[in-house]
Amino acid sequence: MLYNLFEYLQTINVPGAGVFQYITFRASAAVIFSLIISMLFGKRIIAVLHSKQVGESIRDLGLEGQTAKQGTPTMGGLIILAAILIPTLLFARLDNTYIQIMLCSTVLLGTIGFLDDYIKVFKKNKKGLAGKFKVLGQIIIGLIVGISLYFNDDVMVKQKIMQYQTTDVTEGSLHSSEGGERIWKETKSMKTTIPFFKNNEFDYAWLIKWTGKDYKNWAWIVFIPIVIVIVTAVSNGANMTDGLDGLAAGTSAIVGLVLAIFAYVSSNIIFSDYLNIMFIPRSEELVIFMGAFVGSCVGFLWYNSFPAQVFMGDTGSLAIGGIIAVFSLAIRKELLIPLFCGIFLMENLSVVLQVAWFKYTKKKHGEGRRIFLMAPLHHHYQKKGYHESKIVSRFWIVGMMLAIFSIATLKLR
Repeated sequence: MLYNLFEYLQTINVPGAGVFQYITFRASAAVIFSLIISMLFGKRIIAVLHSKQVGESIRDLGLEGQTAKQGTPTMGGLIILAAILIPTLLFARLDNTYIQIMLCSTVLLGTIGFLDDYIKVFKKNKKGLAGKFKVLGQIIIGLIVGISLYFNDDVMVKQKIMQYQTTDVTEGSLHSSEGGERIWKETKSMKTTIPFFKNNEFDYAWLIKWTGKDYKNWAWIVFIPIVIVIVTAVSNGANMTDGLDGLAAGTSAIVGLVLAIFAYVSSNIIFSDYLNIMFIPRSEELVIFMGAFVGSCVGFLWYNSFPAQVFMGDTGSLAIGGIIAVFSLAIRKELLIPLFCGIFLMENLSVVLQVAWFKYTKKKHGEGRRIFLMAPLHHHYQKKGYHESKIVSRFWIVGMMLAIFSIATLKLR
């Protein structure tokens, strides 16, 4: 909204109006504004949640300090959503396809999480939204995102290709090359980035190359299901991570910073040329969105750090996980998700391994056995006697290490 206003002010030569043309300025403004929203208005939202008695119902798992959390307001994800959406609406270009996809995904994912929290809190149903409906909602959102990224004509990449100059050797059509130069060419492609490889591009269409020469026209058959799986998996991974004060918000802020860097270099023709990565036109507005995302997560920590005054609930955790997934897909970095979202992956895997091993040993030995003292992984360390804040701090450190390694993959091939 403000972009259009300042664009008009620039046409009438208002001093300083041109600063709004710079992505770095608008991204910085989005970060600051999201911090202000979460820190200042967050207190009011918490007070409203208190007045509505929107408290967390804690199931006794025998963990230290667990009973003290009883009654702490939940649905604090509303703070995160407001701190993402408002700065994005103010500072980003709303006619940008990528921004439209991110805004739509954020609202829809937040709605699923809100319904889950609403049923838990107001309907007094501890199970919340039935798992099948939650997954169905994630599948529908993944379908919308996949269709938008595949069929929208504004979703393109630019790559350098070799163009040769040719001259006629005879009066016929025989040509010979006199030399060539590499030029940028915008193409509709479903290529993505493979980390650690020199020629690090993978086209999803190659998976169905065996179908015939027109296989590229049917790449959506592969691409859209992959999008659905990624959106569902990462949003659930963030949900699993939201079990300790500040864990999910802090981890997501670190991941968001990595994605903001990826978006910036991918949208800048100079950096993308130097790093030999795909140049994604019109994706620079995503830096503003991710700036708001990082600011909202950091601002939420003002109230969510130990001891938490509010929990994000599924309203926040499902949304932030889905945002990370959709954003990664938009900038063609989804194959790096297991690396920079390593904390989410470990939390998810700990639950899967725990359940699978328990069922296997119960069937084979008649008695279920466990790999971890408790799953997800952060509860395992709680059972071992580590203090909650120490677990969170160490998970953040691991997240930072994974973030640095992820950024290093831009040149580490």
